[in-house]
Amino acid sequence: MDRPKVSIFKYQRHTGSVRKAVAAANALAHLPKHAKVVIKPNIVVWLDGPYPKWGVVTTSAVVEESVILLKEQGINDITIVEGSLQMTPGSTGMGQRAFNGLGYQKLKDRYGVKLVDVWESGFEKVDIGDGLHLKVNSDLLASDFLLNLPVLKTHAQVKVSLGIKNLKGFLNVSSRKKCHSADHEQDLEFMISRLPALLPPSATIIDGIYTIERGPSFDGKPRKTDLVIASADPLAADMVGGALLGHNPAEIPYLVRTAADRDMAADLSQCDIVGESLEDHASFHHFTFPYNEDNTLPLTMEKMGIKGLKFHKYDSTLCTYCSPLIGMLLTLIGMSYKGDPYDNVEFLTGKRLVPSPDIKTSILVGQCMCARNKNHSGPQKIVEIPGCPPDSKAAARALKELGIDIDPAFLTNFEMAGAFFMERFKNKPEFDESFYTIE
Repeated sequence: MDRPKVSIFKYQRHTGSVRKAVAAANALAHLPKHAKVVIKPNIVVWLDGPYPKWGVVTTSAVVEESVILLKEQGINDITIVEGSLQMTPGSTGMGQRAFNGLGYQKLKDRYGVKLVDVWESGFEKVDIGDGLHLKVNSDLLASDFLLNLPVLKTHAQVKVSLGIKNLKGFLNVSSRKKCHSADHEQDLEFMISRLPALLPPSATIIDGIYTIERGPSFDGKPRKTDLVIASADPLAADMVGGALLGHNPAEIPYLVRTAADRDMAADLSQCDIVGESLEDHASFHHFTFPYNEDNTLPLTMEKMGIKGLKFHKYDSTLCTYCSPLIGMLLTLIGMSYKGDPYDNVEFLTGKRLVPSPDIKTSILVGQCMCARNKNHSGPQKIVEIPGCPPDSKAAARALKELGIDIDPAFLTNFEMAGAFFMERFKNKPEFDESFYTIE
């Protein structure tokens, strides 16, 4: 079997960086003539107000360069497909607002590109082995070729989120939740490793203009990195991407599993890397916020002197419908702390945890945690925050257990959160919004 080739190139605007990276890696080697092509960017979340997109969302600059490249190859049937997080499942219009905000309408007008919101398209049931099935976007399944455009970022649950992880955006809601199974064997890492089996022939172009620590969303810490990585091999691209983020591919379980399915090791020695030196550009990116030794409180909160509170570290069973609320709760608790100890309260998330035996009040966050402990008979007071996503009014009532009285609307006002995080980037010209528009 031929050794997969991966290119690493410095990105410079208007110099054909994407074209050069693709050519050096022969990344379009498997592109059929006159193919029906799907492009999959990574638009984790879309807010209608300002928010930090750097390292979170694929730049429109890389998307446009990729479209132009396909047109130069004689490809006329191009569809951009994405399914951003919907905090209100079943709502409509989110995808089109994201496409408009990122300038994709100009791609439609100039190049005839079609725009598809996963949530407003169809899904088909696909067998991924071991008796497991997922519902997958119909546009992907009907295509001849996938051009996968992830961002070079770390991820709080699986260390890195690159091309293979980006495929999760093709799944329907129930399948995304299934990926966050409580099963210790068929867990998130296992499910992600099965996603490459869904692919038609493909190429991966990793957008590393901006990278982010402690991703995948805008509460992480972005950097201007100016790299683009390309390959015809999805696993090889992700192994190199992981190494550029400072993480050994052999220590990223879903890459190890994906490699094993191909009877190979997650080892960079099996790849030919061309262009820039990986060693010259590798830079360690943290993937998670540090917790105390027993994982019961973020280390920053412990250093603040917070007592009487456990906010157990999330695990891989926490899905994206609970995770935004978790961040809001931690932020509010930290900002509201006045120095007095809390009254022996804990927060439980995900699908595996049970109330601690020595706790006075256990707050169960999300529908899965409520269902997990619905028959709990211990001495603790149980406070539920039901719903998927969790109910904001119930969350506000739960915060009153800590003496924090807020308007429930604050917990779902993500535009406010986005504006709050944007304050970090004032007077930092390297964080340039124009990368997320089409000129």
